[in-house]
Amino acid sequence: MSDTAEPRPKAYWSRIVDAIARHRALAVLVVLLIFPFVLPYEALASNIVIFGLFALGFNLVFGYTGVLSFGHAAFFGVGAYGTGIAIVHLGLPWWVAMLIGVLAAGVTAMIMGALAIRTRGIYFAMVTLALAQCVYYIVYQMKGWSGGENGLNGVIVGQIDLGFASIDLLDPMQKYFFTLTFVALAIFIFSRILASGFGAVLEAVRENEDRARACGYDVRLTKWLAFVISGLFCGLAGALNAIHLSVVPIEILHYHMSGQVVMMALLGGMGTFFGPFAGAIVFLLLEDVVTTMTTHWQLILGLVFMACVLFFPRGVWGSVLQWVRR
Repeated sequence: MSDTAEPRPKAYWSRIVDAIARHRALAVLVVLLIFPFVLPYEALASNIVIFGLFALGFNLVFGYTGVLSFGHAAFFGVGAYGTGIAIVHLGLPWWVAMLIGVLAAGVTAMIMGALAIRTRGIYFAMVTLALAQCVYYIVYQMKGWSGGENGLNGVIVGQIDLGFASIDLLDPMQKYFFTLTFVALAIFIFSRILASGFGAVLEAVRENEDRARACGYDVRLTKWLAFVISGLFCGLAGALNAIHLSVVPIEILHYHMSGQVVMMALLGGMGTFFGPFAGAIVFLLLEDVVTTMTTHWQLILGLVFMACVLFFPRGVWGSVLQWVRR
């Protein structure tokens, strides 16, 4: 018998996890490419990628910086209203309108972040909630531009001529891949941010603010920049949502929307790259299925959320990653 045992081969699943971690943006994109073929209908797939992007932007602040915000509905809504108003009232091309919506969300995040970043913990969450409700009230009162309680109608982008090709947004499949193009670009940018030195500073602030400050980092400026970048991602999600629905309902600025994105991030797994999309899948798929069975879908969704928090404290995707690594 040999005195030396044979080397134990690396676990197959561990190699897969390592490969996904190295090419996380590409892995997420591959999963999103098959969505319209496995989900019940294409419109649901579009909703999932849009709200997944919304949750991804929120996750930059919540999961990677460790700051809880209850005001991210403001960025999502401002992005949607900025795009809708530019199309309906100003008659601008769709791409200019989307740019305006994203920039408007970024400016809103700059102002809200500058006011809220002086606080910490639950006080930060409450200040962002109050500021988001101020945004809701301002937009609600701009009835001539926003439509008030009826929302903004007529955000119609039918045919897009790219010169070498034409995209019909009235076709659900073409609309999905149009939306996915922008989501994929955002995913790759998000991945580059996390892989940069700034991404490492974000995680350092999340783990220990005092130690990060002692290392010479400006913690307040770092949080503010993360808040602004997060607002830009959420604004892009809002702009895509306006084009997807052709309307901008006032409800997307309500604090209920901020609560939904928190639930999606927690359900999927905060601080994970695919977690926001996993949370959007669970939340929206359950909502779509349960609403056909009962009007009390929120009760069932709440019970599912409680079960996930109790039995999957790292979220659905976070728990799967932990199980595979073990």
